[in-house]
Amino acid sequence: MDSPSNSYLLIFRESTPERYEAMSRDERRRALADWNAWCDRLAEQGKLRSGHPLLPEGRVVSHSTAGRRTDGPFAEAKEMIGGYFFLEADSMDEATAIAEESPNLEYGMTVEVRPVAEGCHLARSLGLRGMREPVPALETSSSDSTG
Repeated sequence: MDSPSNSYLLIFRESTPERYEAMSRDERRRALADWNAWCDRLAEQGKLRSGHPLLPEGRVVSHSTAGRRTDGPFAEAKEMIGGYFFLEADSMDEATAIAEESPNLEYGMTVEVRPVAEGCHLARSLGLRGMREPVPALETSSSDSTG
């Protein structure tokens, strides 16, 4: 299903970061130049709205930690999220085709393509399209009650 706003999140996962370490400096420079050229092309086309790499450290917050924060993401994870793009595309197929052009796929990166929803699971379970209940329209009467 396409997202109503045609916004998609590309989530880049690094499953083999050691592969970059095994590359020569020139190979890494070429890989970075290819990545930047791909990003620049998407930006020029108006497809790339924003995006950033992520550092490997972070925190995980959940109810089970009773308000405590724990370190994460965890080292035992097979694929670490390395970054994301906020993308504008006409359909899930177009967003997927863009992800398939990622120059770092050949180095073991995977890309998850997710439509951006207007409302979360909780809001959608209430039948809402967005995150907030509709504001009731103000009722106006044609008769004046002042008598």
